[in-house]
Amino acid sequence: MGLGGLVQTVVTAPFEQAWASRAGSSSSHGSPVRLPCRRRTVAFPRPLWSCRAQALSQKESHRTPVDQLSPYARVDVLSEALPFIQRFQNKIVVVKYGGAAMKDESLKDGVIKDLVLLSCVGLRPVFVHGGGPEINQWLGKLGILPKFEGGLRVTDEATMEIVEMVLVGKVNKSLVSLINKAGGIGVGLCGKDARMITARPTRGGSLGLVGEVSSIDTSILRNIIKSGAIPVIASVAADHEGKAYNINADTAAGEIAASLGAEKLILLTDVPGIMMDMSDPNSLVREISIQGIRKLVDEGKVSGGMIPKVECCIRSLAQGVRTASIIDGRLSHSLLLEILTDEGAGTMIVG
Repeated sequence: MGLGGLVQTVVTAPFEQAWASRAGSSSSHGSPVRLPCRRRTVAFPRPLWSCRAQALSQKESHRTPVDQLSPYARVDVLSEALPFIQRFQNKIVVVKYGGAAMKDESLKDGVIKDLVLLSCVGLRPVFVHGGGPEINQWLGKLGILPKFEGGLRVTDEATMEIVEMVLVGKVNKSLVSLINKAGGIGVGLCGKDARMITARPTRGGSLGLVGEVSSIDTSILRNIIKSGAIPVIASVAADHEGKAYNINADTAAGEIAASLGAEKLILLTDVPGIMMDMSDPNSLVREISIQGIRKLVDEGKVSGGMIPKVECCIRSLAQGVRTASIIDGRLSHSLLLEILTDEGAGTMIVG
């Protein structure tokens, strides 16, 4: 059994088993559903996607345990992973962490362990995070009503104080502790540290202390990466006068990836990826060019909250990042699926 076999056995087996049980024992349904190669712009077969959606709501105990694989199968898996590991050896991969993978404890544990695993086999991950739900929770405790315009948080000074406290003081240090516990070396930072990110107000300051990236100094990041540690970055930065700004974590991740010359940018989301038709689960786009994604935006097939993510990916690719992926963070081990298999875990955008 190779790496693809592991994906089938450990990750997609529940989907195939569910489909087989629905299809019955008829010989017309004899061949198992397989994930398509992600190097083509194709969609999941509908039966697999239906079963995947069903499996997302199932408990981890429904998955085939890895310890049931024979020693030979495990060695075969490691052997087949070699080309992927070699391809990304010493390459920087920037991961923006958020969504369900941040709220669900089992998914969070999987993401952290996958991040440490990737670091151990020679990749150079950089972890960028937001923390919107936790910010809202603390604002609620203090009786401050969150306000949003165009998907961006309107941030006054009182809100900014909470944002910085939660993102930098709580969420960031919690993630660092989890990485250290998993055997990695996490180093917690925010954009203020070593003047890593210099901010400026968004929309002329109409959103208050919501900022965008003015410039990035990656000196401190490169030193941390060179040491073998994993930078964990909260998306809070300051302007030239030292005033704090809340920066969208997707935007921060994209600009950091571009400044570092990263091999890959990955955005963890709560959707399967880019869909040709959001009402059609059979329309997932597996790979697409910048020109192709711009066409989908112009046609209105990419809309709402997906537009800023797509724009973030396009900007990073235009500045030298090799590939950018929007992946389904609700899938266990989605990072490993995206990096160490051809199937991937969402949509990959290429230049």
